[in-house]
Amino acid sequence: MAAETRGYVIGGFAVLAVAACLLAPLVGSTSIQVSRVFDRSIPFADNLDAQIFFIARLPRVLAAALVGASLAAAGTVFQALLRNPLASADTLGVSGGAALGATAAITFHLDLTMFGISAVPIASLAGSIGALIVVYTLVAARRRGMAATGLLLAGIALNAFSLALVLFIQSLADPAETFRIVRWLMGSLDVGSYSPIAAAVPLLAIAAIGLVSLPRQLDLMSLGGDAAASRGVDVRRTERIALLSASLATGAAVSLAGPVSFIGIVVPHLVRLVTGSDHRVVLPAAALFGATFLIGCDLLARTAFAPIELPVGIVTALVGAPFFMWLLMRKIR
Repeated sequence: MAAETRGYVIGGFAVLAVAACLLAPLVGSTSIQVSRVFDRSIPFADNLDAQIFFIARLPRVLAAALVGASLAAAGTVFQALLRNPLASADTLGVSGGAALGATAAITFHLDLTMFGISAVPIASLAGSIGALIVVYTLVAARRRGMAATGLLLAGIALNAFSLALVLFIQSLADPAETFRIVRWLMGSLDVGSYSPIAAAVPLLAIAAIGLVSLPRQLDLMSLGGDAAASRGVDVRRTERIALLSASLATGAAVSLAGPVSFIGIVVPHLVRLVTGSDHRVVLPAAALFGATFLIGCDLLARTAFAPIELPVGIVTALVGAPFFMWLLMRKIR
């Protein structure tokens, strides 16, 4: 794909993402007037429209954009790194580790606050990083990079072990704690302030620096480690950067919204149907469309049965599961 065409395609996805960020806060179970939202002559304490926009809806939309972009970008990287079209953050146990950390924080009433962030997102991030360390330690001690099969098997085993511990801890919890755990495991964008977003941004920025350096290497890694090495790619270094960046992005996203499912699988494939397999286009386009996709799912979650709000993970699963089955059927044929 020519450079000019790549720019147009990425620009189109960027326009969709910006439009979603601008329009989604205006829609909800309670109607608001745009003129009042930005009317500075009305004191903010008396301006209900501005409070709904800036406190109730805008943080949620921004969180959805960051989470959707992070999970979609991470899914794209995992699929290229493992050469598996069904790979995602769940595959390597990162989401399972995050769920274990959050479950422990809820059940054992961990009293920990950093920069205004409560214990649950902190424990979730710590769990995801711990899972990454375990998988990396199990598989990365190789002279010629990490075997994709080894990563998959280690991740699946760790994910199963983490979820078993989650169920064990949940069995010790009282009904109120169990409800909080189940609600968190569904995936939710119930973000009521900008503090959690601000805490996640530095981690996502670090992950983005690593991801930006990967598109060319990912194109070659998709052909196999030996083929990439013969074309000048430092396979082990690329694997480390890809694994660490994608896992850090996933951990930060899960700490914000819980384990929102199917974003990392569905979005990269939808984008490839439009753009092809060039990661110079797929990676940024997937991040942008992931933001749009999750904003749309969250909009549906909070308006479909208003005033009741569904966990956004339910909506992404209802959309993603049929697509996942269709993708499996394509692979079988």
